[in-house]
Amino acid sequence: MSNSVSRLSITQSAADKLIEAATSKALEIGVNMVIVVVDESGALKALRRMDGAPLLSIEIATNKAYTSAAYGFPTHGWFEFIKNDPPLLHGIVHTPRLVVFGGGYPVTEDGQTIGGIGISGGHYEQDMVVAEAALAALAG
Repeated sequence: MSNSVSRLSITQSAADKLIEAATSKALEIGVNMVIVVVDESGALKALRRMDGAPLLSIEIATNKAYTSAAYGFPTHGWFEFIKNDPPLLHGIVHTPRLVVFGGGYPVTEDGQTIGGIGISGGHYEQDMVVAEAALAALAG
């Protein structure tokens, strides 16, 4: 019996592709953003802060990417999960690094989470559009 597991992890090339595609979409919609990619364990893999992107967005984007990699589903899914459950709604939101609004997505391959992407700088709906465009570019 083995005492270890094998896990897939996002490559630098894939992280770079996500950064470039997200930057392109952010430029297209006219919003300066912070784009963060983490590996499957939530460790930083790549970060871009576009000129003029809010400083606070560095932490927010990083935490969105971390949340998505750690749980394997998008950050906007958290609100739906907790909104009708008072103990979670009022308790889990105090968990460090947990983000419960849009802009963070897991990056998957063969059904396994290999990383996460987090976008911050616009309204969370704009952040989601940029992240989705980046993921589509990676898949395509």
